[in-house]
Amino acid sequence: MRKSILKSLKPDIIVEMLEMAVAFESWNKVMERADMLYQCVQSIHEERQEHHSKGMPAPHIHIERPLIYYYGFSHLMRGMAHQKMGQVDLARACIDQYAELGWLEDLDELGMQVVQEFRHKAQVNRYALEVEAGQGELLEEFVNFLLEHPEEWLAGLKVITEAAVRHRWQIDRVLHMIEDQMQGVGREIDSSNNDDMYHYCYQRALYEQWMGRAQKAVEFILQAIRLADKLGLDRFFIRCIGLLESLREEATAEQIGLYRGMLEEMK
Repeated sequence: MRKSILKSLKPDIIVEMLEMAVAFESWNKVMERADMLYQCVQSIHEERQEHHSKGMPAPHIHIERPLIYYYGFSHLMRGMAHQKMGQVDLARACIDQYAELGWLEDLDELGMQVVQEFRHKAQVNRYALEVEAGQGELLEEFVNFLLEHPEEWLAGLKVITEAAVRHRWQIDRVLHMIEDQMQGVGREIDSSNNDDMYHYCYQRALYEQWMGRAQKAVEFILQAIRLADKLGLDRFFIRCIGLLESLREEATAEQIGLYRGMLEEMK
């Protein structure tokens, strides 16, 4: 992309575009916009270096976060897209890139904090990538990691349940371990991230259906329906309705009543 075009772009606007592409699961667009973000911040970095070498002040460019954040975010999003497209080796390479971002010169305290945050994300996402790829021998290690990092419980459970459905793993013991730990510290799963919570509930419903616990599956799919409505994404909503209808005959009368009431509320 030409420098004249790159200079007209704003990193924070590209971040918003990336988040929108992720929400719609448009992985080719995620790749395209992650590359755009990387080129944009690289252009800003090179311009700063050029001015510094000449002893001149760098031109002011308004960005909401330290420059290193945008490098990390571009690699993170590219890695996510590769993972969703089944390109595991390429996803691993992206994780390696945002695992160590301390190469940028003159990082201040806020910049170093960003480096640490991406290092942590890399650790979480390495586990998630390998578990999703079927490395069941890492499951216990991943669970132990999650137990030490309560802020990752929801995202971790989403990954584990999705992997269990895909690879036909029985994970009741894992679910009980995390649930017992949450009760022990008087804490609930952080549901502030509706997207992660939706995916966890949907995958947990699939898992409970596979385990032959239809009424438990309905409990989770009802939660997923409400979250899909909050997110305003029709494809999530339609997916949930299809799953619930496949379980209708095994649901209780009370569950069907709740389902009908929810549909009435959403009209």
